[in-house]
This record gives sequence, structure tokens and C-alpha cells, in this order.
Amino acid sequence: MLKIKDINEQIESIKSDVVKWRRYLHQNPELSYQEEKTSQFVFDTLLSISSLEVTRPTKTSVLARLIGNRPGKVLALRADMDALPINEESDVPFASANTGVMHACGHDGHTAMLLGAAKVLSQFQNQINGEIRFIFQHSEEMFPGGAQELVEVGVIDGVDEIIGLHLFPMLPTGKIAITPGYVSANSDTFEIKIIGKGGHASEPNQTIDPIIISAEIISNIQYIVSRKISSTEQAVISITEIHGGSAKNVIPDTVTIGGGVRSFDEETRNSIPKYLENIVKGITQAHSAKYKLEYTLGYGAVHNNEKVTSRIKNGLLESLGSDCIIDMPHFMGGEDFSAYLNRIPGCFIGIGSAPSNKEDIYPLHHPKFNIDERSLEFGLKVLLNAPMELLNS
Repeated sequence: MLKIKDINEQIESIKSDVVKWRRYLHQNPELSYQEEKTSQFVFDTLLSISSLEVTRPTKTSVLARLIGNRPGKVLALRADMDALPINEESDVPFASANTGVMHACGHDGHTAMLLGAAKVLSQFQNQINGEIRFIFQHSEEMFPGGAQELVEVGVIDGVDEIIGLHLFPMLPTGKIAITPGYVSANSDTFEIKIIGKGGHASEPNQTIDPIIISAEIISNIQYIVSRKISSTEQAVISITEIHGGSAKNVIPDTVTIGGGVRSFDEETRNSIPKYLENIVKGITQAHSAKYKLEYTLGYGAVHNNEKVTSRIKNGLLESLGSDCIIDMPHFMGGEDFSAYLNRIPGCFIGIGSAPSNKEDIYPLHHPKFNIDERSLEFGLKVLLNAPMELLNS
């Protein structure tokens, strides 16, 4: 299997291609379930690489298989390809050419790094024990997510372990974040419709005012995390939408409230909708109003397998040194990589990508988001070292 010296030599030969691919993808972003040109670019690039079996599991995803000359385990490496409905405000020369669409979450980099890994690893087919599957996934940003769809069509059938990467601007370039346990949170949403009785603003006593009721509900929702959830658990409930009324002298019939919920463990996740319903039901009944509550379970929490994570981490410590390796901080964002981990063990790894100038650091999903392209080299190192550790173990 690959040795560290071979890896470093191969990275030097491929890293300019990876940057070029990333810039092309950044300039040509496509939204979830619409990644037609993106997936075609990936498909054509993979076809030019010898030793790969390339297929299209769904309309806008791509799968490449590298089957080694020796029997062994099956390892999957995953990259997501979709962009976001954001109008780019960065000043890079390869900024989005598609108005209102932007790679503001690093998926262009993820795809480019996995293409680079596929090209390098294919050259060592005769040294590979088992099989490597390169999953280029559609629609990570839009629920129900491309990962679940790929699981359902059998992309990970027979796979023993899976690895995913994510570029993080909140981590310094050159740092690789990896730790067992929870990485990202359960990501759920809710919508509450308060049904009252509208009327003239001069006669509120003749109405059942859904705006006042909504204010009371919003205020009480804040007690769920502070008074119902254990202080040792993490949870977030955010009200992100409120719609009601269309005139200053009219009390409306209805108000709609929407929001998001983030948590880690399943007990906390399952308790929050019950607390939410109790609050809404109690307050609306007290004011003779009615309600409709829709609660949607979104992506599950990403939980790294302890054994897989430990093997990868030990290999990275040996090849890159302890200065590069840090613990992966919990983040409350959602990530559909959990759909794979619900079926097979794996590890989700953070790649530090903060620009060197602090003024250029913007969070994920920001219109000025950008990465330090040196981070792509570190992502490649992970994607080349991890197979060496897992397939030989």
C-alpha cells in the first residue's frame, strides 16, 4: 500500500489540478438536485482516470469504484457537490458565474479533493487490499438529502467503513480536526400556525388575537432549553420566521411561527417536540384559539465511530505529526453524512481552511465565504492516508 514518501510525491504532482478543479466548480455552482453540469464534469474527469469503474447511481450523483488486486475490506470516501442559494460577494477572480448561486460551504473543495484522491489512488491499484468507492454526492444542503437517497439505491451496500471531510473556516489552515463521538447535531424544524379570530384594531375585545398569543408562545419556548433540558446536554431552539397581518388597523385571523431545533442525543431530540406542543396547546386553549403544529425530523447527528476514528487519527499522527492534529469541536450545524453512519461505521473529519488574513475569514453560508486553498493539500493527505490505515488493518 502507499507509503508516506509516495503520498507526498503524488500530492505535489496533483495539487495544481485540485486547485484548478476547485476554481472551475466554484465558478459554476449548482443548487441541490440540479447538479447536472457539476456531476457531468466529475463523471468525465473520472472516466479519464484509468482503473476506475464509473457509474451514475442517481441523476446528479457519481460513483467510482477502485477494486484492488488483493482481497480485503471495502472503504468509501464521500464528497458533496451542491451549492447554496446565495449571491456571492467575494472578490475572487473565479467568483460564481450563476447569479444567486454560490459555493459558500466548501463543497467545491470537497469534490476537487476527492477527484485528486481518486487519481492518485488509481495509480496504486496493484497495492490496494480490497476496494475503495468514491462517492460524489448530490444535495447535501436540501432535506431529505442526497446521502439518504444513495443509501436507498445501494451505494454503500457491502461497504465496511466510510470517511467524509469538511472544510472549516473557523479552524486554522494546516489543522486537521478528528475526534470520536458527536461532531454535528440533529437538525429539525417546526412550524406553528396560531388560528384566532381577526377583527378591527379598535375593537380587540371582539377578536382572538393570534399576534399576542404568538408573542406569549415565543417567550415560553425559550424556557425549554433553559428549564427542561439538562445543563449537561446541548440544545438550541431558534425562532426564525413569524408571519401575520397585512394592515396596521386589522388584527389578523392567523399567525405562523417557524424555527429550527438542534440537539445531540436522541432522548433530548425526542423530548423537545413534546415540550413544544405542551406550550402551544396550553397557551392557545387559555385564549380560546386553535393551532396546527408540524414538526419535521431532519438530518440526524453525525457520530464518529470510536475504532475507525482512532485508527485514522493514529495514522495521521504518525505521518503528519501531533502539531497538525486537533480535536474536532462539536458544531450545531446539520450534515446528512449521518445517513451513512446510521448504517456503517465511519468518521467525519474537519479540515482547517481559514484564510491567513483574519479580515477575510467568514463563516459557512456567508456571501463572502472563501477558503485558503492550501487547505486542499491537507485534505488530500487525509484522503490518501486514511485508506492506507483502514484497508491494511
